[in-house]
Formats: sequence, C-alpha cells, structure tokens
Amino acid sequence: MATCSSRSLCASSFTSISRPSYQPQFIPFNLPHRTGTSRFKCSAGQTGFFTKLGRLLKEKAKSDVEKIFSGFSKTRNNLAVIDELLLYWNLSDTDRVLDQLEEALLVSDFGPKITIKIVDNLREDILSGKLKSGNEIKEALKRNVLELLTSKGSKTELQLGFRKPAVIMIVGVNGGGKTTSLGKLAYRLKNGGAKILMAAGDTFRAAASDQLEIWAERTGCEIVVAESEKAKASSVLVQAVKKGKELGFDIVLCDTSGRLHTNYSLMEELISCKKAVGKVVSGAPNEILLVLDGTTGLNMLPQAREFNEVVGVTGLILTKLDGSARGGCVVSVVDELGIPVKFVGVGEGVEDLQPFDAEAFVDAIFA
Repeated sequence: MATCSSRSLCASSFTSISRPSYQPQFIPFNLPHRTGTSRFKCSAGQTGFFTKLGRLLKEKAKSDVEKIFSGFSKTRNNLAVIDELLLYWNLSDTDRVLDQLEEALLVSDFGPKITIKIVDNLREDILSGKLKSGNEIKEALKRNVLELLTSKGSKTELQLGFRKPAVIMIVGVNGGGKTTSLGKLAYRLKNGGAKILMAAGDTFRAAASDQLEIWAERTGCEIVVAESEKAKASSVLVQAVKKGKELGFDIVLCDTSGRLHTNYSLMEELISCKKAVGKVVSGAPNEILLVLDGTTGLNMLPQAREFNEVVGVTGLILTKLDGSARGGCVVSVVDELGIPVKFVGVGEGVEDLQPFDAEAFVDAIFA
C-alpha cells in the first residue's frame, strides 16, 4: 500500500458521505504539481483544451507508428502468406488464391462475415478487370479493411466534452488489464498536459487499490481510494469526481471492478456508478472505455455486446495484442458493434498503450 505523509490531513479534508464508517481517502502523490503553478491552466471556459489534447494524442499515434508495427508482428507473420500468394498471381489462379487469402484472414480472426465480404469484393473487382496485378489486389485488400474500420469506428479520439473535470470510466471483465490500461492512459494524458486524478473504484479485488496507487506514484498522479473494504464503488467515484471539481483537475480516471458480463448484479452496479458521477458533473462520464483482451480473439464479442447494452460503451481498449496473432479481431469488433477502438496495447511498457490509428494499423498488419 502506498503511503502518504499526511494521511490524516488527506482524510479529514474529504467530505464524508452518509455512512459514518466510511470516508474515502485522497492521496496527493504529486503535491508540488497540485499546489504550484501547473503546466496547463484549463478552466471550464477554455473549451479548446480537450480538443488540443486529442490532437496531441492523434499526432503521437502517427509518430509512434513503429510501436504499432512491432506490436502486430505476429498478425503480420500470419498474413505474410498473402504476399506469396499474390507474387505470381494470374487470372487463372483467382479462385485458388482467394480461397487461401480467405483462410489467412480467418486464422487472424477477421471473422467469417468480414472475410467473405472482403474476398467477394476482391473477386468482383478482379473479374471486372479493375484489379490486374498482385500489387493492385493487395492495395485493394488494404483499402477494404481500412474502410471497414473507418466507416463505423471513425471517432477514435477521446470525446471529453467542454467542462472539467472530464470523467472516463474503465470497465471490463476480470483479467483483461483494466487497471494497467488506466495507469498507462494516465501516463499518456499527463504527458499531454492534463492534470489527472485517479479513482480506485475496484472495491472487490483486494489488491486493486494497491496496484492503482503504485501507478499513481509511477505517473505522478493523485488518487482517491476507499478506506473501508465494504465501500461502494459508486461512493468512491462520486467523491473522486467532487475532488476533481474542487481542485481543478482536468480528467478523472475511474477504475471499476472486473466482472463477468453474465453477472446481472455486478453489471447493475456499473449502472449505479454511471448515474452517480452524472449527478456530480452533468454529462459525465464523458467516456466509458471497455478493456478487451486481444488474445481471446472473437470471443470478446459477447462481452462487448453485454457491456454496451448495459452502460453504453463509447470506446474500446484492446490489450495484449503484442502476444497474439489475432489482430483481425480489431476489425471484427468495430464492424460488429460500431464502437471505435481508441487505444491498443502493443507491449508491456508504460508507453505501449497506443492511441489507435486505423491507417497505421492496416499498414502494420499488411506490411
């Protein structure tokens, strides 16, 4: 458990809620930043701040294309057979080549619906004479995939509204990487100039608060944690958002407990959390990001459907894609649900949660 030299002061400065046995704890790991002159001054009237932050993240995604490239190496190796198929392509081989291309896409978890759609489009263009070489077929393949990603999931940047604090809730099943993703997201947003407050809303897992406090220290962010093991997640998040308003934070990142998408009572708790923070800041949460484990491939779709139905997911974070040859699941999720991918995990490092860029992704897997 991380320590705070003025724990009693931190606790006493917090407005208690109705339950006398519970008082959330505010731990300022970054006191000089909080009390001194901040790098960015963002008031509610300065509506361009979040727009600029989104632009910075997007520019960073394009500049970090090498990380995307290396992160999808296994998927790229899976699809390398396409280059071999198209190298000596001729019209008489069309059916054989397209059958093998279809198999390569399916193995990479593009999903049967998308794969058939792509292959049928290519077959039509080949037979009509629009595609006359292997290079043209590959470029058409890339265009098809890019169109699938951008037609339904174009808003890949964070939508943070126009008043502070912006509130982002992180949700997902157990073991998907929620807390780690939140820590990495805090690191990236803080480097973009935002003042970040973390909320340890995972009140079910004993080590969750400890883990998030480590991330708070690591990133120089401040954090609100529950002092009671029986604390309600919604209470922790409410107090964090209130602190965010009082102390002028730009963004409050809210961790939540991992839960199976089939557990009705725990899914209902997410609704309570969403409603509770919305009473503190109108329009909050601005983003509800669902963390999905990329190694599960197309099995992530039922999870995403349920979470979206219950709380209205606004964006996806796909993790562990560096260890998977199933990068095509990115396309399948976007096409099936129409929810944009906002970040992808392409490694273990603190900088390896990358803002998703559809063009960079397509270039990486079909390089």
